[in-house]
Amino acid sequence: MRQLGAFETARSQLKGDGVKVIAASADTRANAESTVDRLGLSFPVGYELPLQETAKRFGAYYEKRRSILHATGFLITPTGKVAVASYSSGPIGRLEPADVVKLVRTLKARG
Repeated sequence: MRQLGAFETARSQLKGDGVKVIAASADTRANAESTVDRLGLSFPVGYELPLQETAKRFGAYYEKRRSILHATGFLITPTGKVAVASYSSGPIGRLEPADVVKLVRTLKARG
């Protein structure tokens, strides 16, 4: 949740660099909407992703014991190429807005 709020806080800077943020969750619609409201998110948030199918499709870590997906983040170029993928298998290892901004600026500088 902290990362979602951080991306909302950094939205002006991200938008200035041409970054569009979207999120998706396995949460129910009601829980996802509650998160959006609580954090004041202005970017789209999908919900009710099927756990095991999503894990297989995106390579996310699925924890069977708790029936959860661990955080997975992607930076997609305007042409649809994955510039960076971040796969977490626990409470650390998530994309952070400042890192996304640095990477986007580096990629732009390289052409």
